[in-house]
Amino acid sequence: MKGMGIGNLLIHVLRIVQPYRWLLVVTLVLTLVASLLAQVNAIVLDRAVDAINVLDQQPSLEWTNAMRVLLIVSAVLLGKEVLATIVNFFRRYYGERMRILVSRDLTTQVVHHMQSFRMAFFTTSGNEAGRLQSRIDKGVTSTSRAVNSFFIDILPLLTSAVLALILMFMANVYVGLVALFIVPIYFYVTYIQAKRMRAGRRGIFDGQQAVSQNILNIIESISVIKSFNREVIEDQRLGGVQDNVTNLQLSTRKQSYFFTGLKGFLEQIGTVLVIILTAYLVLIDYPGMTIGKIMYHVMLFANVSAPIRQLHRIYDDLNDAIIYSEGLFDLLEGKEDVEDSGDYHPDEVKGRFELQHVDFTYPNGVKALHDVSICIEPGKITALVGLSGAGKSTVVNLLDKFYHADSGSITLDGTPLQQWDTRWLREHVGLVMQKNHIFDGTIEENIRYGNPQATHDDVVAAAKQSFLYDQVMQLPKGFESSALRLSGGQQQRVAIARMFIKNPTVIILDEPTASLDAIATEQIKASLDAIKRGRTVIIISHNIGQIIDADCIYVLEQGRVAQSGSPEEVYRQGGRYKEIFDASARSMNAGKIANVINEE
Repeated sequence: MKGMGIGNLLIHVLRIVQPYRWLLVVTLVLTLVASLLAQVNAIVLDRAVDAINVLDQQPSLEWTNAMRVLLIVSAVLLGKEVLATIVNFFRRYYGERMRILVSRDLTTQVVHHMQSFRMAFFTTSGNEAGRLQSRIDKGVTSTSRAVNSFFIDILPLLTSAVLALILMFMANVYVGLVALFIVPIYFYVTYIQAKRMRAGRRGIFDGQQAVSQNILNIIESISVIKSFNREVIEDQRLGGVQDNVTNLQLSTRKQSYFFTGLKGFLEQIGTVLVIILTAYLVLIDYPGMTIGKIMYHVMLFANVSAPIRQLHRIYDDLNDAIIYSEGLFDLLEGKEDVEDSGDYHPDEVKGRFELQHVDFTYPNGVKALHDVSICIEPGKITALVGLSGAGKSTVVNLLDKFYHADSGSITLDGTPLQQWDTRWLREHVGLVMQKNHIFDGTIEENIRYGNPQATHDDVVAAAKQSFLYDQVMQLPKGFESSALRLSGGQQQRVAIARMFIKNPTVIILDEPTASLDAIATEQIKASLDAIKRGRTVIIISHNIGQIIDADCIYVLEQGRVAQSGSPEEVYRQGGRYKEIFDASARSMNAGKIANVINEE
C-alpha cells in the first residue's frame, strides 16, 4: 500500500469508525456548535467597540449606558465561555472515546488477521518479530491519532475557518478576498513540504523497525552476548542503526522547521494586509466600515488562520499516520499471505501420509527438498534420520501445512493435503518440537493449551504421563505457578503434557527429549511408548534408542531420500544411517557401558 495519501487515509479512517457512527454524529454536532461559538468574540467585539465609540463621542459620558454595555458584553462573553467549555469537554471526550475504541479494534483485528497468514510470511525477510511488533504498535498509535486529528483537531478548525470566512465576505468582500488569497498559498507550501519530507519519514519508520528488531535480538541473545563478552559489538551494531535513524530525524526536523517558519510568515502577512485594508476603508468612510469592523475582521481572520497556525503540527501527525498506516493496513488487508484451507474434514483420520516427488524452497531461496518420496503408514512409527540441514524438519512443516510444496503431491489418507481443512488437520496432529514455546501464564494454563476444554483432572493426568506432576507439586503454588520459571527440561515436559492432553491421531516428535537428562528421557520414552500404540508416529531424533524402535526409517541427505527400510535393513545397507548409528554408539561409549552392565 505504498503511496497512501491523506485521501486514502481518510477513507480508511471513515471505514474503521463505522461501528461508532453515533459517537461520530455526536462529535460532529458538537463540533458545529463549538465552531459557531468561536465566532462570538468577533461579533461581540465589533458591536462593543462601536457602542463604546458612540458613547465616547458624546459631550458627557453616560455611565448608566456605559455600564449596561459592559455588563451585556461581559455576560455574553462569560456565558459563551461556559457553554464552550461544556461543549468542548464532551466533544473531546467523545472524540477520545472513539480513538480508544478504534485503537482497540485495530489491534485485535490486525493480530487476528495476521494469525491466518502462512508460515512463509513470518520467515520472509522484513517480517521479523521486532519489525512486525513495531509496525503494529506505531501503525495503531498513528492511525488512531489520525482519528483524533480528523474529528477533534482538523474538523473544528476547518469548520470555524469556513464560518469566519463567510462572515468576512458578508461584512466586506474585499477583506474576504484578502483572507481567501492567503489560504491557498499556505496550503501549496504545505503540499511542497509533504512531498519533500515523505522519503525521510519512510526512512525513519524503516529505521525504527530495524532498531526494535536489534533490541529484541539483544534481549533474546543476552546469555550468548554475556558468555562471549560481546557487549561492545552489540552496542556498536545498535549504535550504527540508531545513528542512521537519528540523522534522518534531524534532517526531517530541519526541513519541518523551515517550512513552519515560512508558513508563519505568510500568516503574518495576511494579518497585516487585513489591518491595512480595513483601516484604509475606515479612513475613506467606506459604507459599513467602522472602527469596530477593524477588530471584527482581525479576529475573524485569526479564526481563518487558526488552521494555519496549528495545521503544521496536525499535518506532521497525519504524515506519520500515512507512513505508519501503510504497514498496518498491509497487514490488516493483506490477502495474498492468508493461509490456504480446504473444506475436507472426515470423521476419522487414519494418518497415512504419502509424499511423491516433492520439491520445496524456503522464502529465503534455500531449496530444502529435492524429489522426495516418502510413505508414512498409519499406526506405525516412522523415523526421519539425517544430519542437520538434511530436510527432516522441513518434511514435518509440510505435513502440518505450515508450508506448501513447490511441486509434487502430498496426501493424507488418499486426499491431497491442500483439500484438508487446515484447522481440522491440526486438531488431529500433535506436534512436540525440540524447542517449544511456553506462554506467560500458569503451568496449568500452558498444559491446557493442548485442549482448552480439559478439566483439572485431565491436566493432572497429562502432567503425570509426562513425569512432571511430582516436580509441580513441590512448587509453592503447584499448578498455579508461572510456567516461565520452570527449567528448560521442565518446560519441555509441559510441551509433552500438552500433546498428551490433546490426544491426537498423528504424533510428530522433533527431538522431543533433546533438553532432558538421561533419567527424564527414559521416563518420557516410556510415556511416549504408551501413547504411540495405535497411532501414526513421525519421529526426528538423534537418539538411537528412539530411532531403533521405528517400524520404518527414511534417511535424508541434502534434501533427498538416501535410504529407507526397517532399522535393521537400513543399518545393513551401510551408508549415512550406519555412520550416524555407529557415531552415536561411540559417543555414548556403548562398549564400556555394556561392560559395566555385564560386570554387575
